[in-house]
Amino acid sequence: MIQKYSSGTPWEDVVGYSRAIRSGNVIEVSGTTAMRGEELIGENDIYAQTICVLENIEVSLKALGGSLNDVVRTRMFVTDISKWELIANAHQQFFKTVKPATSMLQVSALINPALLIEIEATAIINSPD
Repeated sequence: MIQKYSSGTPWEDVVGYSRAIRSGNVIEVSGTTAMRGEELIGENDIYAQTICVLENIEVSLKALGGSLNDVVRTRMFVTDISKWELIANAHQQFFKTVKPATSMLQVSALINPALLIEIEATAIINSPD
């Protein structure tokens, strides 16, 4: 059974994708930015945007029965890799004990020039023993 979650951002309908999809015990969260509806959170502030992105990812996971503790991988796409320490500090706040596999890649641009970071996540929900 596949479950889909939509956050309601306009890009989901324009591009034709779901914010997150759960298939079995796996949740894949699409590239997520610091948008809350039409509002950009943390303009010109990569740290604030990263916090918002991770909060948005957490909402998506919870909607499908998961949590940040289930995350096994994150992929971070940033427009300025020189800000990596600010990004890492925010990521560490959410994943200090989870420590998922991760990647941080610099990209030339995101879909909106005001967006400084986009993060994808994969979670595996383990059934209790």
